[in-house]
Amino acid sequence: MSAKIIDGKQIGQEIRGKLKSRIEALALKGVVPGLAVILVGEDPASVSYVTAKEKACLELGMHSVQSHLPADCSEERLLAEVQRFNNDPAIHGILVQLPLPKHIAEQKVIETIVPHKDVDGFTPINVGKMVIGDRCFLPCTPHGVIQLLKHTGVVTKGAHAVIVGRSNIVGKPLANLFVRKDINSTVSICHTGTRDMAAITRQADILVACAGVPELIKADMVKPGACVIDVGVNRVDAPDSKKGWRLVGDVDFAEVSEVADSITPVPGGVGPLTITMLLYNTVEAAEWAAK
Repeated sequence: MSAKIIDGKQIGQEIRGKLKSRIEALALKGVVPGLAVILVGEDPASVSYVTAKEKACLELGMHSVQSHLPADCSEERLLAEVQRFNNDPAIHGILVQLPLPKHIAEQKVIETIVPHKDVDGFTPINVGKMVIGDRCFLPCTPHGVIQLLKHTGVVTKGAHAVIVGRSNIVGKPLANLFVRKDINSTVSICHTGTRDMAAITRQADILVACAGVPELIKADMVKPGACVIDVGVNRVDAPDSKKGWRLVGDVDFAEVSEVADSITPVPGGVGPLTITMLLYNTVEAAEWAAK
């Protein structure tokens, strides 16, 4: 069996197309959704990701501001930059690109962002609202995973969803989204303390890999006919490549695509949805501000 490839680029474009009409409606009120992205340092992956976000904003007619600080900038300087955007009425969403240099307290920076501009959904207030099911900004990657499932027609009601990974950015919030009544899945979370992980992953109707371990999930860990969502993005050595490296996910794509019913590729799967849901949250923030 060869799995259906879930095209994140196409689904992302569909969602962005719907966002355009909302942006046009805001324009009639004199409001342009504004996103400020703060980047600290020169990490190539972060620079590339921030550039992609800026391009996506401009394509939709949104206001995009990028603040690029040196890697050795002080924590106080970064916090001051966050406060500057907190107080800027033209900015509706603030994103601080993670990870940050070790000398900066990441959580302190996140908590400095005012909740109504926290379009990453990382502040304690938005996390708390997500857990109790209140209206809030949902974390972009977990929300993107849910959108992929909805647009692909994957049945989530009553399904057993197994998440491999427990990060605050993906694993934990995704588990919370899966148990919401509109999704209604039963959830298991696997991590480094899990005994016989394969025995659990083989129970999954929906298997989400977000552990950050290259090609961790093999074919014998997957239930035949399962939907496999690969969140991982890992750079591995590839001497035969011009770059000397290639990107792989947390799933052994070649093996697992012969067992699964559907699967996301890396790149081109979850990644485009992460950026799309960031734009989605920024538009929502502008709509809330315009009321």
